[in-house]
Amino acid sequence: MTQIRSLFATRLYHAALGDAINTDEMETSCYSIAEDDEAGQEWCEENGYPGYTSYASLTDLGWRFPIFADLIKQLDAHVAAFAEDLQLDLDGRELKLEDIWINILPEGGIHTGHIHPHSVISGTTYVAMPDGASAVKFEDPRLPMMMAAPGRVKDAREELRTFHYVAPAVGDVLLWESFVRHEVPMNMSEDDRISVSFNYAWT
Repeated sequence: MTQIRSLFATRLYHAALGDAINTDEMETSCYSIAEDDEAGQEWCEENGYPGYTSYASLTDLGWRFPIFADLIKQLDAHVAAFAEDLQLDLDGRELKLEDIWINILPEGGIHTGHIHPHSVISGTTYVAMPDGASAVKFEDPRLPMMMAAPGRVKDAREELRTFHYVAPAVGDVLLWESFVRHEVPMNMSEDDRISVSFNYAWT
């Protein structure tokens, strides 16, 4: 008897934050922080980062604006649910928020492929996704080991595809294990693509 099974799954969590988070208020807060964050603006300019990110400058978003404190409470619950789905053995320890930062990507801006070292679960929630704003591109983490393998057919089953493009809506949250390589292709919209990204570590 022939049996073919799927092994070594890569999970992606996709959910809505819910009505408790006002994305209009969060968008206003993101712009307010970006305007005042001179250190972040300087970092973006020095490192050729298009638009604005608070990644290298601010670590206290939950303290600065109450809406970010509310967001963190919701993210904690989503991450706990994802960790349960992944059947992680946390050995009495917890997954705790390590970093949270704002991304404002203007027209033509990209964020090249990367992973999030030293974290367990990473993710993003979406504040503004205008028409033409780019989806998130996820890469099969085994890709570097497939040097001699042929490509997949265009209509390959979802679990066999080498790349996945996920187009979240405003108010959605995506979670993935931090070793999964991902990128944001070019924003083709004239308006800003705004998101809030985060990492959870095992502490």
